[in-house]
Amino acid sequence: MGSQLKQLIRTPNAPQPIGPYSQGVKAGNFLFVAGQGGADPKTGTMAEGIEAQTRQTLSNIKGIVEASGFSIRDVVKVSIFLRSMDDFKNVNEVYKTFFPEDPPARTTVEAKLPGQEMLIEIDAIAYIE
Repeated sequence: MGSQLKQLIRTPNAPQPIGPYSQGVKAGNFLFVAGQGGADPKTGTMAEGIEAQTRQTLSNIKGIVEASGFSIRDVVKVSIFLRSMDDFKNVNEVYKTFFPEDPPARTTVEAKLPGQEMLIEIDAIAYIE
């Protein structure tokens, strides 16, 4: 794929990568957003509780999506990784405020996440015509 078709996305509106990856990669009409957690990009601190972490995680994704020229409405696929499936209902309550109509396809799984504070990680794929 030529470099003109692949664009790396970097924004201060989401936490900076702590490893060898990009916040997002725009490839043609697609945007692939790296897994995001509930850390505030301004302070670096993790939000407390599953609702606050879900809100911050989705805000981080929104920041990356918007920095690429896309809208949160352009998200077509989301993968959610939860430390505990007991949080599923609370995550859904916050999630539906970001995707109130025509929500994207979604997968939710329980996963071992890095550190003790991280309760949720979400990645996303967006598409624009």
